[in-house]
Amino acid sequence: MAVHKKYNALGRGLDALISTENVRTQGSSTINEIAIDQIEANPNQPRREFDEESLRELAISIREIGIIQPITLRQVADNRFQIIAGERRWRASQMAGLKAIPAYIRTINDENVMEMALVENIQREDLNAIEIALAYEHLIENTGMTQEKVSERVGKSRTAITNYLRLLKLPAQIQMALQKHEIDMGHARALLSLDSPSMQIKLYKEIQKNNYSVRKVEALVNRIKNGEDIESSKKNVDAANSHSAAMTTLKNQLSTFFNAKVQLTCNARGKGKISIPFADETELERIMNMFDKMKG
Repeated sequence: MAVHKKYNALGRGLDALISTENVRTQGSSTINEIAIDQIEANPNQPRREFDEESLRELAISIREIGIIQPITLRQVADNRFQIIAGERRWRASQMAGLKAIPAYIRTINDENVMEMALVENIQREDLNAIEIALAYEHLIENTGMTQEKVSERVGKSRTAITNYLRLLKLPAQIQMALQKHEIDMGHARALLSLDSPSMQIKLYKEIQKNNYSVRKVEALVNRIKNGEDIESSKKNVDAANSHSAAMTTLKNQLSTFFNAKVQLTCNARGKGKISIPFADETELERIMNMFDKMKG
């Protein structure tokens, strides 16, 4: 038998600890307590992984002060409810030993469940990039939404939706690395610029081995696309970076010497220019006197 106790107001003073301003109540008839064992996870939940340490911390908090924000459910059968939003709170509540949990019950069709779960999770927790990409793909394939419609529903640009979906074209081991936060979106986008999956994997291994920044990976990709192999690209990028660092050092030394913001540009062939700005004739005269002393 379902537990349907009316859930009264939360304890006073808790709002000083946790904000409850963004609780979603649209479409809910009431707030009830539902037995933990009558609740099931949504199989289409975008989040695939839950950090155990984070869950334990939340369980301790729930044990001490209870659930601050109700989860959102839909009824799928007699005495059976499926989570729309709040699976993390449900899992932590089980760890905390709760027998029932406060929940909003919403009437919702299957087509909207995934959409609501995705929006809720994007707004409340940090889904990894692959989880988001899979959720967008699910929305498009199972609800018939266009990318434009998805962008409107989740509040993201069409370009952002496209960029996430492109991640699913990467080789599996790169997707897994992105999911585990071993590389970030910047690395992944750079790798996507390469047409060859084998080249993507080779460069990904270099990223892992050498802890390359996104900027360096972008530079390597540009050289590879221009016909260089990975080893040549690494040498040329390192040489360019070394040259750039040397020019930066020289610019700083000149700026200190002249007590002015010296500008210096120099290409790979050694051609460039130096400019020394001045605010007025007095400063110009000071700089010219320094040149005169250098001649002497």
